[in-house]
Amino acid sequence: MGFPPKVYQFLVGTFAALGSFLYGYDLTIVAEVVSSGSFLNYFSPTTTEIGLVASLLTAGAVIGAGLAYPCSDYFGRRATILAGGVIFCLGGSLQAGARNYGYILGGRFIAGVSIGVLTMIVPIYQAELVHPNIRGLVTGLQQFMLGIGGVCGSWISYGTYVSFVDNRQWRIPLGIQIVPAALLSGLIFLFPESPRWLISQGQLEKGRHTLARLHANGNLSDPWVLAEFEQIRAQVAEEKEHSQVKLSQWITDKSNFRRLLLACAMQAATQMTGVSAIQYYSVTIFKQIGIDGTDTLRYQAINSIIGLIGEFLLMMVVDKIGRRKLVVGGNLAMCLTYVISTILLAQFPPEMHNTGAHWGFIIMTWVYNFCFASMGSLSWMIPAEIFDTATRAKGVSINQSINQSSINLLQSN
Repeated sequence: MGFPPKVYQFLVGTFAALGSFLYGYDLTIVAEVVSSGSFLNYFSPTTTEIGLVASLLTAGAVIGAGLAYPCSDYFGRRATILAGGVIFCLGGSLQAGARNYGYILGGRFIAGVSIGVLTMIVPIYQAELVHPNIRGLVTGLQQFMLGIGGVCGSWISYGTYVSFVDNRQWRIPLGIQIVPAALLSGLIFLFPESPRWLISQGQLEKGRHTLARLHANGNLSDPWVLAEFEQIRAQVAEEKEHSQVKLSQWITDKSNFRRLLLACAMQAATQMTGVSAIQYYSVTIFKQIGIDGTDTLRYQAINSIIGLIGEFLLMMVVDKIGRRKLVVGGNLAMCLTYVISTILLAQFPPEMHNTGAHWGFIIMTWVYNFCFASMGSLSWMIPAEIFDTATRAKGVSINQSINQSSINLLQSN
């Protein structure tokens, strides 16, 4: 292995974050897919059926997040990531090759199960692999790769929207999402298993060798590796002695309850900002202020780049500034963009055709997406950090179920 340990850990974390890339890509292409003329002509979906395209994905994600916890503890982190990637390939194939609307809805639900699995397991895998000094940076990759997926999805869907009038307009973006899922599934076993999971399964030598490979270029005598190995082994022994945390203990134990409440509140608050609704229904929202579908998709593609810049900057400063200040500052800034957008809509309704007001609304959308990086990145980062080793897998699983349930609730209203 020719890379310094932290660089290697960062690269492994980046590869695992392909699961987030899939989520970001899927979030952005759906707006183009359900608004394209060829899609509407081919399936003639009702308004309710169009809504199901979004809601079935999140319904599947709730189930996937719940299934990921027992699978990751029993089969391992890598096997769970493999399963998530394979399931996504199946869901994507059904959507891209759809012959009727049932294929679309079934594919969306199956892809949602995969999204739930991957968004639950990837932050855990990253947190258990990397050195504490770069844990914030690496777990922040979850949102950053989601942003990269969004950029790719926005520009690919915009390109197919303006370039084709036949079914390629929606089949191509739906089909492309299979590629990163196949890469994730095919290559995950080239990367190390979580050393903590190996040690918890009694594979002590494998766990020690993996720690050495990750943190000391294979040096089994490295002091940090030896100390970390003993610490993980002690934690695992303590967990087994006290058994796994029971469901009732999430309520009765104040420490567990506080962690769970903070994690779930963080995810619910992230969705309450309205980000998913804006991504799914951007064409409809912009149409209400007089901006047509082609322009909307172009502005959303620009928006995705601005959001990615925000996420990159946050990753650079999160370990210096701290989590709390970024959450508070980002939310205040997003609140201000909503206030200004509301005023613009109230003072300049669509029938006035005020170009300045249109641009004001677009710019506020861009500023909002830049500021959303605070909540977006930290909503993955904080839950992966605040749970102890005994509660991390189950806690993140419950947390992601709450996250996807919040998205579903908001989209159905």
